[in-house]
Amino acid sequence: MNTHELWQAVLGELELSLSKANFTTWFKNTFVSSFEGDRVVISVPNTFTKAWLEKKYNATILKSLQNVAKNPRLREIVYKVDMRPMGQQPMSEQYAMAVNGAAQTVTAPTITREGAVSGYGQARGPNGDSRLNAKYTFDTFIVGKGSELAHAAALAVAENLGMKYNPLFIYGGVGLGKTHLLQAIGNETLRRKQDAKILYVTCETFTNEFIHAVKTGHGKDFKDTYRAVDLLMIDDIQFLTGRDGTQEEFFHTFNALHEANKQVVLTSDRPPKQIPALENRLISRFEWGMMADISSPDFETRIAILETKCKERNYELDQDIIRHIATMVQSNVRELEGALNKVIAYHQFKNNRPTLESTRSLLSSFGPTQSKKNVTAKQIITTVSTYFDVTSDEMLGKCREKRLAFPRQVIMYLMREEMSASFPSIGNELGGRDHTTAMHACGKIKGELENSPKLRQDIDLIKQRLYNA
Repeated sequence: MNTHELWQAVLGELELSLSKANFTTWFKNTFVSSFEGDRVVISVPNTFTKAWLEKKYNATILKSLQNVAKNPRLREIVYKVDMRPMGQQPMSEQYAMAVNGAAQTVTAPTITREGAVSGYGQARGPNGDSRLNAKYTFDTFIVGKGSELAHAAALAVAENLGMKYNPLFIYGGVGLGKTHLLQAIGNETLRRKQDAKILYVTCETFTNEFIHAVKTGHGKDFKDTYRAVDLLMIDDIQFLTGRDGTQEEFFHTFNALHEANKQVVLTSDRPPKQIPALENRLISRFEWGMMADISSPDFETRIAILETKCKERNYELDQDIIRHIATMVQSNVRELEGALNKVIAYHQFKNNRPTLESTRSLLSSFGPTQSKKNVTAKQIITTVSTYFDVTSDEMLGKCREKRLAFPRQVIMYLMREEMSASFPSIGNELGGRDHTTAMHACGKIKGELENSPKLRQDIDLIKQRLYNA
């Protein structure tokens, strides 16, 4: 087995344990340059990737190398910045392109821009006023396990507009920090280059301004505004669906910016392929650069967020109160801040100090079980089936193909966790299966969740779609 074959086999293992976004981002354009004794040298395209692999994935890569090479004595990995020779494509790039169908970034000469950005959107340039919220910076963003990738990618984009990940597509549920990161990119760009032309809008604003421009005969002004920026940021791009004319205009706007090496950053509540009625050519372009997801903050991150917010407001809370709030509110950062604000405002009004008992009473309606309101077996079956691109009828049928077996196990797990359904009732809902099948499925998924970041991501995304529908 030569070094290329070795690394391709390792990539095959790594893909199974990582999300598609992580796999594509961190392992494209990497390759094994040498393998001698107990030492492997892995070449990476830049220092950012080198630092990330050393910090986050070294143990996983080492274990996979030991398995594939059948060499448990392998102990050292050295990461070296070393782009491939011209004309020679490393196996990692071949593999990543085969898996993801990724198009290549097109680089074109920078177009000439004249005039200031004005008239449309929330722009910042030499002759424009910024409407970015100054509090949304990278310094005020609390990074947790569910947001590490998105934060790192956003920071990299702000440091290298149009050169790093273009476009950057950040997705995740409501209230998890997508808008914060979006505006942090804008604020960091302005800090580095005060004359940068920045345009931040919601998808609704983009749509409304386009419709108004068409009706009033100002289509050229609209085009000139949106195509004359260094950085275009659009929030909630999923609302572009069902608007053929607006999709057409955005398609051409995107192409103009991308070909001029201008940065585009988008946010959505779901990945591109799961946005209904979105044109395939837009899906393809959204996946050109990098997709990074944000999932719900874990307990430790929620604690850190609450402590930071208390410090910002110069308000002290006992640790047991902070831990209680973090336990009661689990879904998103927005609700977490809302709960904290409720506790602080109430006790400031009463002019007394919060106690654990008073906090419990105030937040009784925030209980974590509230998120499970009225969810039904049918909703879970439909949501999971759609997520895995199978039909509900197939889920209820007798076929045991692998493409159906795993989604069926996920359904059983979610019915148990989200509905507290009994094993016999789960079996009945899934086409009259035996309760032992349900027991096995729940145990299997629960066990895999401990070791599979990709599965945790899938479950989180399914829950977001289930409760935000």
